[in-house]
Amino acid sequence: MAIPTQAQTGTRHSSLEDVDPFIGTAATGLPAPHGQAATWWWPKPQVGNTHPGATSPLGMVSACAYSGAYPTGYGLYGKNTQGVPEPIFGRLEASGFTHFQQSGTGMIRKYYNYVRLTPMIQPLDELGRSWALTDEEASPGYYAATLDTGIRCEITVGEKVAVHRYTYPASRSARAVVDLSCGGLTIDRSRTVPLRAQVEITGRGQAQGTVVVEGVPLSFHLEVDSPGWRQMLWHDRRLIDGGTRLDFDSIRHTTLRPFGLVFIGPATAGQSVEVRIGFSLRGPEQARRNLERESAAGLPSFDLVHAQTARRWASHLDRVQVEGGTPARRTVFGTALYHSLIKPCFADDESPFWPYGGPFAFDICTMWDIYKTQLPLLAAIAPDRAVDLLESLIRVCEEEGNFPIGYRMARGADRFFRQGSALAHTALADVHALGLGDLDWAWALVHMDDDLRRQYGEDYVDKGVVHPITHTLDLAFAHHCTAGIARALADEPLARELSGRSGNWVNAFEESTGLLRDSTFYEGGRWNYSFRLMHDMAARIRLAGGDAAFVAMLDSFFGRGAAPVRQPGVAPSAQEMAAGYALNRFEGLNNEPDMEAPWAYHWAGRPDRTAEVVHSALTWQFGTGPGGLPGNDDSGGLSSWYVWASLGLFPVAGQDLFLIHPPAFSRSVTQFSQGELIVECSGHVDTPISSDGLDGEPPVQYVQSATLDGKSLTGPHLPAHRLHRGGRLHLRLGPEPGSWGGSVRPPSLSDH
Repeated sequence: MAIPTQAQTGTRHSSLEDVDPFIGTAATGLPAPHGQAATWWWPKPQVGNTHPGATSPLGMVSACAYSGAYPTGYGLYGKNTQGVPEPIFGRLEASGFTHFQQSGTGMIRKYYNYVRLTPMIQPLDELGRSWALTDEEASPGYYAATLDTGIRCEITVGEKVAVHRYTYPASRSARAVVDLSCGGLTIDRSRTVPLRAQVEITGRGQAQGTVVVEGVPLSFHLEVDSPGWRQMLWHDRRLIDGGTRLDFDSIRHTTLRPFGLVFIGPATAGQSVEVRIGFSLRGPEQARRNLERESAAGLPSFDLVHAQTARRWASHLDRVQVEGGTPARRTVFGTALYHSLIKPCFADDESPFWPYGGPFAFDICTMWDIYKTQLPLLAAIAPDRAVDLLESLIRVCEEEGNFPIGYRMARGADRFFRQGSALAHTALADVHALGLGDLDWAWALVHMDDDLRRQYGEDYVDKGVVHPITHTLDLAFAHHCTAGIARALADEPLARELSGRSGNWVNAFEESTGLLRDSTFYEGGRWNYSFRLMHDMAARIRLAGGDAAFVAMLDSFFGRGAAPVRQPGVAPSAQEMAAGYALNRFEGLNNEPDMEAPWAYHWAGRPDRTAEVVHSALTWQFGTGPGGLPGNDDSGGLSSWYVWASLGLFPVAGQDLFLIHPPAFSRSVTQFSQGELIVECSGHVDTPISSDGLDGEPPVQYVQSATLDGKSLTGPHLPAHRLHRGGRLHLRLGPEPGSWGGSVRPPSLSDH
């Protein structure tokens, strides 16, 4: 097999042009893997669950074509929790264009898709009908498609606004219909019904209102550029002639009838109409100001907002630049970086739950998905936003009494406590160790300590172990993270108390097997939860019987030398899934509990094994095209794993630590929080990925030696706070494993 050289592929930096928002929007469609990756079994849904709609980096608003399908409202599929998703539509279609979408999530209770806009040339009676989508285009901040009615539809968004542009065929009665009753999905038990609503026409081409959905008052200010068109309210698909205001004090599933606004008028062929919407969670007047802020003078135009958002995306994406790699690898990398920067949503000065200003973050879906990979990426390349997220979570804790695991634009719902416990403590420990921002750490420590005793934490404090057994690991690590902050704040008694309880992680393991005790497990089993990167990996390896025994367990988990397996198909049977779980095999990178497991080899002196696993994953589990993700992207959790793995760095969340492995690119430049980090390789060979049409396993490369700013590194790790200062990390690579990294292990608590 011929391996492209850098001379053949050229040198290029990641940029807007490398991003393909359609990656991950369809069922997984990757070529059959070779080598080690062929032995991995994927129990979770084989679909990325992303959407190609218009987004702004970490912005409040998104907008996309709406079919009502699971889970984002875009696409073809019904609900899916395992195997390949089953289409419920035979074509790409849309009944309009909605706002506020999830990105890559799996099964949550509700999905947004509020304020549906539908351009029509049919009567209002046909509102809700779906039309085929053709000629789709998407780029960061932009989405476009043509309905089979001949209407060309374009959408862009700013941080708190959306602008639609519809280009009509000739029609005596063209329409732009705003449906304020839309919400959720069109499949069973997924509809979101407004609780209350108010809408009024405030002037020519202007309207405003508030719709209360899931306890949140979503307000809008809307302006339509349609000279000569009439504007009217409608209810139950009937026009209200002369009315200027609708009020609904109480809406139930049984009483809901569609309602909204419509703009009607003649259109010549090729005539374009713009609909501009400002959103706010603090009333229509603030929504109007948000719309005005997108333009220095007058109202924002489509082209202006699009250009501003494209510049924001370019600024964010250019914070990580890579050189080398095949075009397919660069596309997958650029798209992964893009997907990593869509969520969480930040709505500064917009919290509907507390009266003061400052950051408000939602769509943390969920900490379980993002705390190991995406939050460290934000701390590196968007440190201000990482701090804002934690400030927002502290305020949520003040208001509600605990740190949530998940947090949506909703009141008191979907906190995801079954997934994990006390995960915000890890992110807080990271930011504290890096010295980012100006959080009130004494006040943060109060909430961190209190939170350790809530929900499963109460039993943990009393008994030293809790079931589900994985929460024992969560709480032990959270005690360790909190103890570090207490010690830094000179609260030594609290630090000693917390440190003592942080050692209870050992109660979760069986000495006879070196694995976790039998318990219930959330989306996994005892094997893929058993290789968590704990704060005392040296003791963890001794518990397993030492280096050789631990490496043998990892080799078995990663299917080293095992036969290929078949993945679950559409609607897999219970027997098929049980047989897959019985393999005790690496469950694919679309499963959060084992995302960090490849790096466990580092503590056993075998970073070469890490290199092999990561290389195989980067080669076979990601690709171009709509089916290019191996599973749910989970708000960027999976994509940020890909970014770190490609850069040759892996953050050990909560431990002020990065692990080193061979990068996928010959050179990268990353704007860390306090300086520019250059990672460059000698001896690097560009290798293709599955989308390049591989006919076998490309060769693995191994780190032979490393220097940072010219000083030799004896071990395959660095403090995170040192990397954040920037510098030049040089890695010498070779085709065979060497001795580097085998004797100097990453730090463990019992080494101190």
